[in-house]
Amino acid sequence: MASRPLNDDEVLSEMNKMVAFIKQEALEKAREIKVKADEEFAIEKAKLVKQEQQAIDAQYEKKRKGAEVAQKIAHSTLTNKSRLKLLQQREEHLQDLFATARQEIDALAKDEGRYVQFLQGVMVQGFLNLLEPDVTVHARAKDVTIAQSAADGAAKQYKEISGRSVKVTVQGSLSDDIAGGVKLVSGTERITLDNTLDERLRLLEDRMLPEIRRDLFGTNPNRKFYT
Repeated sequence: MASRPLNDDEVLSEMNKMVAFIKQEALEKAREIKVKADEEFAIEKAKLVKQEQQAIDAQYEKKRKGAEVAQKIAHSTLTNKSRLKLLQQREEHLQDLFATARQEIDALAKDEGRYVQFLQGVMVQGFLNLLEPDVTVHARAKDVTIAQSAADGAAKQYKEISGRSVKVTVQGSLSDDIAGGVKLVSGTERITLDNTLDERLRLLEDRMLPEIRRDLFGTNPNRKFYT
């Protein structure tokens, strides 16, 4: 049976169907595009939010570390200042102690009775160390008389101890600026024993300083060895 041409109503109906189909397809496509756009927007938004959060966290961490470093530096500076101040006070205390000792040896040199005994004692020690038949004793110019008296007594005591005789020559060659005491020189002039009060005080300071520090201020936990 041959097909007949569509009349106007039928044509209009077919066109309406085509328009409806196209419209429906367009709506579906629009929905798909919107859904995809929403998804991409959400992903991009989440990415941007994460990046911003990471940037904020990094900035906060940097500031936190900077604050910690500044706090440590400030604490270290304060600790060092306190330690230096304490060390300075301790050193001043030690210097006061040695100044007092200096005053004591000055007083010794002014007390003739004690001073003669001191000179005689160090001379005997020196003679026993040198074991020389001739010894020159150097004293301050103002101590020559006292030193000669001490030398006579020391030579006698030395003979009693060692059985040896010693010829002692006293010279006033030491400066009057020192605290006192004597230097003994062997007859060959190869050996010199410094028994001046200044030298004995210096040796005492050097040898006793660690022990004095320990007695006055206690043991330093950071120091493993003592000399």
